[in-house]
Amino acid sequence: MLKIFRYLKKAYIPIACIVLLLCVQVSCELTIPTYTSNIVNVGIQQGGIEDAVPDAVREESMQALMGMMKPKDAEKVKDAYELYTKKQVKDSDYSSYKKGRLYVRKDISKKDREDLDKILSKPMLMLEMKMMEQSGQTKENAKMAQKFKGKSIDDMPESIISQAAISFVKAEYKAMGLDLDQIQTNYMLKTGAIMVGLALLAMAVAVTVVLLSAKLAARLSRILRDHIFKKVMDFTNSEFDKFSTASLITRSTNDIQQIQMFVTMMFRIVVFAPLMGLGGIYKVLKTNVDMTWTIAIGVVAIMTVILVLFTVAMPKFKVLQKLIDRLNLVSREILTGLPVIRAFSTEKHEKERFDTANKNLMKTNLFVNRAMTFMMPLMMLIMNAMTVLIVYVGADNIDLGRMQVGDLMAFIQYAMQIIMSFLFISMVSIMMPRAQVAAERVNEILDMEIMIKDPKQPKEFLNEKKGEVEFKHVSFRYPDAGEDMLHDISFTAPSGKTTAFIGSTGSGKSTLINLIPRFFDVTEGSILVDGVDIREVKQSDLRDKLGYVPQKGVLFSGTIDSNLRYGKEDASEEEVKKAARIAQAADFIEDKKEAYDSPIAQGGSNVSGGQKQRLSIARAVAKDPEIYIFDDSFSALDYKTDVTLRQALARETKGSTTLIVAQRISTILHADQIVVLDEGRVVGTGTHEELLESCPVYLQIAKSQLSEDDFVKARGEAAEHE
Repeated sequence: MLKIFRYLKKAYIPIACIVLLLCVQVSCELTIPTYTSNIVNVGIQQGGIEDAVPDAVREESMQALMGMMKPKDAEKVKDAYELYTKKQVKDSDYSSYKKGRLYVRKDISKKDREDLDKILSKPMLMLEMKMMEQSGQTKENAKMAQKFKGKSIDDMPESIISQAAISFVKAEYKAMGLDLDQIQTNYMLKTGAIMVGLALLAMAVAVTVVLLSAKLAARLSRILRDHIFKKVMDFTNSEFDKFSTASLITRSTNDIQQIQMFVTMMFRIVVFAPLMGLGGIYKVLKTNVDMTWTIAIGVVAIMTVILVLFTVAMPKFKVLQKLIDRLNLVSREILTGLPVIRAFSTEKHEKERFDTANKNLMKTNLFVNRAMTFMMPLMMLIMNAMTVLIVYVGADNIDLGRMQVGDLMAFIQYAMQIIMSFLFISMVSIMMPRAQVAAERVNEILDMEIMIKDPKQPKEFLNEKKGEVEFKHVSFRYPDAGEDMLHDISFTAPSGKTTAFIGSTGSGKSTLINLIPRFFDVTEGSILVDGVDIREVKQSDLRDKLGYVPQKGVLFSGTIDSNLRYGKEDASEEEVKKAARIAQAADFIEDKKEAYDSPIAQGGSNVSGGQKQRLSIARAVAKDPEIYIFDDSFSALDYKTDVTLRQALARETKGSTTLIVAQRISTILHADQIVVLDEGRVVGTGTHEELLESCPVYLQIAKSQLSEDDFVKARGEAAEHE
């Protein structure tokens, strides 16, 4: 899977932006529970009073507090406050107080405020308890006093000390005539506004991350498709034998789609979840260390579920991709072979074959989906059980004064964020096996070693031997075959002449001709074009010299004109029409309403086999190459068209070398040289007349194809041509 990401190495800036934005989002989402806790603890329970450091305190109360402190602490407190005279009080925010002077807090740092909170809390608690004794205890105060009876102040929980100090501050504010409700409202509005701001920022960041992730994933899929296409374009027939067409299509579409979906989730979740989890753990440890074991139980439970599901589902995902390939293969075969299926009335058999592939895919899909169906309910059960456990344990801590209600709420939120992080990871774990398999399948193509490569230092062709093709002791064996297909083939096809190849089925004619464009490389010996070994020149330079017409005509979707210009895009209109005339295609083209602009369907399905073959020949002629290769290209033509086309070719392509593979002797009667093949060996070379005298194999082919009269006539035509 990691190999795939090498194609994103230039996208480090967007990736860095995504990581940075995710850090911002995590920070926002982890801060929100803190403010939730503050709303409950400070806003509701403490009436908006944040700590034991009052903004103002009466002179007599301050003196009483300083009397309970160490001299050093009292000095520090005195330095933090300024004593306002009655006139100053009247002109300040505390004008409601009319009875004397006030100590008003100066602007101090956060650290100094925390130090003052520690210094003031205990004296305030002692003063509060003293005031309770003097004023009489309420029911709530009596209960608290009973609970901590016999304990020193140092043994009391910090939350109790803090609450008592807050009560003292409240009493002070009330005595000064301040509006406690307004203080609480102001705090709630301020904290709520911050929470809304954080939520909006987190949302904006999340949207930006999704957009960037989607863009990066789409970019990766485009790069992968581009690399696969370029790689497949370099495939030889040997590489194509290792991948079916259906598999290549699935790998370049469905598999890359799986990778794209995973990459989108990876940037959004795989990076986000660990950051959220680690941040949540840090916050939990700050909130209450004693309850972290509850989260550990939940994490272990979730990891166990993920591990089990991963172990069960991973092997099936590999099977799933193969079954998709199989279904595509069967579908493709049925669709392309529909006329044959109907002709032989095998619809029932093909339906059963398709049903088998379809059912196998369905069963595997059902197994995977059923396994994954258990995940979300189990995760929700674990989350709900975690919440109940935290509330149960937290309630006891609240009762003992170890934590406040807001802290418990924050703890639950942090716990859920940690659990959600693992939930996100579990969601990725559903897609990761499939994406992993898809990545492996894509890498199989990208990492495929191409057998036929360009030389590191390519040579140039020799102009003095333009168009000459020479085979020197060529032997060839197909990959993984047990024996050679061609044995010690040697001949020369002179420049500007026609060389034909004939032999029985399986004699190696097409194999031999396919060695010239380097669809395969020779096993032994060498092939020279223009006096240079074809393995020592660039493939593009070699193929620029060739005009190749395969056994089966292949056309591309577009127009007739675009197909004829396929080998030479800058061909003039006259050159295109001339090529069509030579290939005997002009008549049927011009009969069409749109003539050369007539559309060609995918695979040329809207023209007949003979028309398709003539257009393929015209395409090669329009290129005007040095060497023509016709691989049994005239077999789909009727006899009259065959003769007329060959005469036109001979007349119009005199300067080019022509190589023809043929089944019919009538096609090659007038060839300058005929090479006869039998079981991969050259058993005769010469003209038609010479081979009738010297080659028994050729004579046998001639007698099998020609009647006695045709035989004599053909012999006479060949002699006359010579």
